[in-house]
Amino acid sequence: MKRALISVYKKDGIVEFAKGLVKLGWEIISTGGTARALKEEGINVIEIEEVTNFPEILDGRVKTLNPYIHGGLLYKRDEEEHVNTIKELNINSIDMVVNNLYPFEETIKNPSSTHEDIIENIDIGGPSMIRAAAKNYKFVTVIVDPDDYEKVLEELKENNEVSIETKEYLACKVFNYTAYYDALIANYFNRFTKVKFPETLTLTYKRSQDLRYGENPHQEASFYEEVFEVAGSISSGKQLHGKQLSFNNINDANGALEILKEFEEPTIVAVKHTNPCGIGSGQTLLEAYLKAYECDKESIFGGIIAANREIDSDVAQKINEIFIEIVLAPSFTEDAISILTQKKNIRLIQIDNIGKNDYEAMDIKKVLGGLLMQDRNEKLLMDDFKVVTKRKPNEKEMEDLMFAWKAAKNIKSNGIVIAKDKATIGIGLGEVNRFWATENAIERSKDKIKNSVAASDGFFPFSDSVEALAKAGVTAVIQPGGSIKDNEVIEAADKYGIAMIFTGMRHFKH
Repeated sequence: MKRALISVYKKDGIVEFAKGLVKLGWEIISTGGTARALKEEGINVIEIEEVTNFPEILDGRVKTLNPYIHGGLLYKRDEEEHVNTIKELNINSIDMVVNNLYPFEETIKNPSSTHEDIIENIDIGGPSMIRAAAKNYKFVTVIVDPDDYEKVLEELKENNEVSIETKEYLACKVFNYTAYYDALIANYFNRFTKVKFPETLTLTYKRSQDLRYGENPHQEASFYEEVFEVAGSISSGKQLHGKQLSFNNINDANGALEILKEFEEPTIVAVKHTNPCGIGSGQTLLEAYLKAYECDKESIFGGIIAANREIDSDVAQKINEIFIEIVLAPSFTEDAISILTQKKNIRLIQIDNIGKNDYEAMDIKKVLGGLLMQDRNEKLLMDDFKVVTKRKPNEKEMEDLMFAWKAAKNIKSNGIVIAKDKATIGIGLGEVNRFWATENAIERSKDKIKNSVAASDGFFPFSDSVEALAKAGVTAVIQPGGSIKDNEVIEAADKYGIAMIFTGMRHFKH
């Protein structure tokens, strides 16, 4: 007679599954609360102590850690020496394990959990048991997901056994499950002991959704979320309208959010391919939108808009004048939703706490053969930033310089931002030569450049960019400083009457 060991924390569907096994002639071994639940439903259960000849001890910490359990799981049924050993030791086979683990994830997510609560919810016997069964999957079926109960029962009813393909699939699930579980524990201890860069790193994410496609239509993609919901992130957003997101949609939306978090007053960020094509701040969101739109009326088409205030009908009307892929906002008025949903291809995503920017998360980038990991770039400039030119920026210039610097921090290097009246008017970015970025920013500013300011994410290696900016009409510049040619750059600024600030901090973004 086949025997199944059932010991589950989450008991959804387990009674029906156990009854199905019994009807097919299986014996049930069980432990603790699971055994009680099955008995209450009239299911005959062999208590674990009857198998191990040893009581559960230490408040249940030790119950399945026993040779009578692991021997019955791990022996190879087609190897004579294994079979003889099992017979000699009077160990009976266990042909199925149904188990899910103590709720460690739920416990660490509960703000009222103490460290002691968390430790007690580290499962020891369960992972050992399901890993043993998964290792010997050729002979043992192991189930950790209630969604698989029906499939296993169907195969047993049809063939009196579970197919090897299904067993391999179930074993694969086990090793993903235990790896995830152990990584949760490791990451908890890293946080608890304040280890930022552990010697070995295992990241934990849950699949949130399958995506329409990857960066290109021929690439498949899925979106995985962090274990803890990150407030103010795309993963915490609620899609109110529109079709399924793609890889690029989520990546671009994240780029827009990261920029938006730099600004406190009403602000609109328009993004294309993770880079801003317009940023505007104003007294109202409508004013901010118009500024962002005016920066680049062409590139914004088919882009993403992120707002840090509620979208109302006035802003919605303006957005609807062009094609926009996604609108991100903390909320939408009913009138705005009614207006925007007239276009079926637009996606509306509501993100609570959209301005939240105090994250402990690390910045991680995947490269071939490894990961790059660093602190998030949360700082803006050094406390002792200084004016290095003869002329100091006036109040209006200073306001625009800070705006431009926030924008420059969030564009791809080499990057130059030209701004006026708290709006970007020309953005040059992603160039291998800083002067080329400067030329592009100037060209894109057109006739709006007079009496504007400029920000550079890195230092100017030569004075040519400053001279070009001055001749175009820029009156103040903010940059990190630190070039061996700083003196020449400052001399050029003084020659043209430009005010210049050295921040002492660069903001490369690759």
